[in-house]
Amino acid sequence: MAFRAVIFDLDGTLLDTIKDIADSMNFVLKTLGFPIYKTEEYYYFVGEGMEILCRKVLPPAHNTPDMVARCVAAMKTEYQRRWQNNTRPYPGILELLKELERREIQMAVLSNKPDPLTKLFIQKLLAGINFSLVLGESPDFPKKPAPDSALYIAKYLNISPSEFIYLGDSNIDMKTAISAGMFPVGVLWGFRTAEELMSSGAKSLIKKPQELLKIIDKNNIRRF
Repeated sequence: MAFRAVIFDLDGTLLDTIKDIADSMNFVLKTLGFPIYKTEEYYYFVGEGMEILCRKVLPPAHNTPDMVARCVAAMKTEYQRRWQNNTRPYPGILELLKELERREIQMAVLSNKPDPLTKLFIQKLLAGINFSLVLGESPDFPKKPAPDSALYIAKYLNISPSEFIYLGDSNIDMKTAISAGMFPVGVLWGFRTAEELMSSGAKSLIKKPQELLKIIDKNNIRRF
């Protein structure tokens, strides 16, 4: 069966967002009087939404519902102020997206970042790319790795889940893909390791965005 669509994770897959996330969260922690972290430590804090991020970075003694809520509110405000400072598409991403569009491969974005921010990032940083659907965290669906939102995208596009590639950089993305019956491909330019991706079910790993086209071509050749 040919691949007719691709679902992209956002952070660590389409966009390099880690510096702005780290700077925003560290500012919040410093304001609250808590220790801060190195930017690279945030590679393992992100991916499960803003509330989980705050739970991971707050000291255990202060990890209370009230403090988490306070941290989330402050982080939303600070991140909205800083998110454009350093965040950019990874090298080769725009070229890949344009080629997929030329081939009439349907494209969607699925993130655990809040839905309004996810849509804003796509609008501002990937303007002109024809994504069929862009979904972030919202009350409508449980967060990844629950497959609900991925399956909704498949239903919305009227394409079988088995005809989707799911492209992401973390164990959460690979687990989402497998649960949804999609083909999980891990990217090695993102926030997590090859070992994590493979142990979480990745069927293939790519080092550069253009390598995704080889996977699509190889699979489609097998039809004949």
